[in-house]
Amino acid sequence: MRTLVTGGGGFIGAWILRALAQEGFTPVVLDRAEDRSKVREIAGRDFADSLEWVTADIADTRAVVDAARGCERIVHLAGLLTPACKADPVLGAQVNLIGTLNAFLAARAHGMPSVIYMSSAGVFGPDGGPEPHPTTLYGAYKLASEHSARAFREDHGIASIGFRPYVVYGPGRDGGLSAGPTLACRAAARGEAYTMPITGPFDMIHVADVAAAFLAAVRMPLDDAHVVNLLGHPTTADDVVAAIGRAVPGARIDRAGDPLPIACPTSDATLDRLFPDWRPISVEDGLRATIDFYRGQE
Repeated sequence: MRTLVTGGGGFIGAWILRALAQEGFTPVVLDRAEDRSKVREIAGRDFADSLEWVTADIADTRAVVDAARGCERIVHLAGLLTPACKADPVLGAQVNLIGTLNAFLAARAHGMPSVIYMSSAGVFGPDGGPEPHPTTLYGAYKLASEHSARAFREDHGIASIGFRPYVVYGPGRDGGLSAGPTLACRAAARGEAYTMPITGPFDMIHVADVAAAFLAAVRMPLDDAHVVNLLGHPTTADDVVAAIGRAVPGARIDRAGDPLPIACPTSDATLDRLFPDWRPISVEDGLRATIDFYRGQE
């Protein structure tokens, strides 16, 4: 099955591309740049260089529709993170909201039954309420995208799943405020000091689990516009520092700064129903695997 992956040149995209190919899918990448370095890092040079790659702007409707021709599914990942949306709100809306609309318009144009897309726990604010209440532009755009997905289901019969992970970590993560745990693993593997720029509690999920969820969703026969809080394990910045210290005795890892401005739910009925066998990698094991990856690069 040919599957268009928007934003496939990024960290999570590289893991999803590898997972799709390993299961016999034919991924096609749409990204704003012809930069395959992240895919090479995660999946190898031969795989990265063999990919069909379309360089285009996710905000360009015609380009996205053209790139999706011949594909049967769309995995929509393209987006700008919180700092970029804050710095340029209009660009953030063009990429995160208009880009999502374009993914659904491409699915409509080519008669696809569903779209699998990346939302975010950023739709929640710091109040810890069960309903989304974003306090960032990034979260606002993601929440608007979820509502747009429901409208496409109502108006055009296109089903979907939007995934809301919180802190995604693992080999290749190097951008965004919540990259701290991964950068700490990389520093520990190299014998370097590092201070994570976040404190407090958060949910943390290994990128391999995120890729597995997307792969399962691509295969699912969907009949609704689902949104899933993609939960890993609740942890804290102190727990991360301690776990890295157990994996690398003497590691010079610390944490500072403010807590992340998000308090997301700790359970999700839709996750339990659609993914009854969901068993994410433990934080301890995931951090060790990440450290081992970076040790292997030395």
